[in-house]
Amino acid sequence: MSTQQVIEWTEDGRTRTAHWRSESGVPPPRRVAVADDRMPADTAHRLVCEGTALLWRGDYQCARQLLTALARRIDRGPRRARERRAPAATPAEAFHRYRQARSRRARLLGMVLVPLDADFGVPLRRAPDVRRACAEAYGPARGPSVVSLRELLGLIGAHEWREKGVEVPALGGDRVHPYYGVFSPVRGEYVDLVAEAPLPTRELAFDIGTGTGVLAAVLARRGIERVVATDQDARALECARENVARLSLAERVEVIEADLFPPGRAPLVVCNPPWVPARPSAPLEYAIYDPSSQMLHGFLNGLTGHLAPGGEGWLILSDLAEHLGLRTRAELLAAFDTAGLTVLDRLDVRPVHPRAFDPTDPLHSARAAEVTSLWRLTTR
Repeated sequence: MSTQQVIEWTEDGRTRTAHWRSESGVPPPRRVAVADDRMPADTAHRLVCEGTALLWRGDYQCARQLLTALARRIDRGPRRARERRAPAATPAEAFHRYRQARSRRARLLGMVLVPLDADFGVPLRRAPDVRRACAEAYGPARGPSVVSLRELLGLIGAHEWREKGVEVPALGGDRVHPYYGVFSPVRGEYVDLVAEAPLPTRELAFDIGTGTGVLAAVLARRGIERVVATDQDARALECARENVARLSLAERVEVIEADLFPPGRAPLVVCNPPWVPARPSAPLEYAIYDPSSQMLHGFLNGLTGHLAPGGEGWLILSDLAEHLGLRTRAELLAAFDTAGLTVLDRLDVRPVHPRAFDPTDPLHSARAAEVTSLWRLTTR
């Protein structure tokens, strides 16, 4: 959630302050310069690289153009650094370099700041009305504030996704409406696996870490009479409840707050945990990155205590981490064994997202080889 720290800067000879907003928990910058349309992109690039944030007072659309210009300069990087750097020796090294580059990029682009009025209005020329998008992410306004333009653009994009929704073929083309900070089911292969796997029951299922509620909805639409969906994120819980209500499934899907499992046992327990063992740096990354595979191991180690006799646990997991050298298949199988689980079957699907077919992506070889699997597990 956004912090309520204070940012301070000097403008027109006076010290000024405002609430600082950052959904990633980034602290307010220590050095802030006021900037407008007259600032060249090269100057802006030099300042942000030196650690000076730019509080924009010019035209909003010009600020967006500046952000694009900065991104080009950051992605290009210093020529000498490009020439000196040897190719990565391993996929793991390529991944860590990629993450470092993305982190630096996010940090520098996050140095272009825009003000927000007490009602979340943006007091800049040609600025869009972002009040509703901000209220959805931040809650009630509490006075003037400052936010990075990059974060604000993310809020606007999330609001648009929430408004129009994401079409889910496994739900007969009905839409799921993701909230800001809740992973959107745009990668539909994991949803399709749950829609196609043979059901061991039509009585009760648990959906662990439900997010938008899409898998719980698919299970209910497949005829399971009662689905208990869990999450511990407040936004995800609200999002899932709204989606199951939109889909007229509220009588069959119960969404509750829980750290992984609800009380009791079920003949089907489903989980789609984050698939890469690394530390997230932004709200949306919590659905992708899981430090030390904590959620994965928590699900596996707790599954035997929550499966009904003869029941199945469905683990939906990408093998991208294996291709990146961050986890081996042997380690995953050993985790099954340690948890007292046996593999009944495995259903596989290849990704169809654009990155899997983009040879310019730094992780292209791993992404092109990626397979998402639904592991059907049971107790020994």
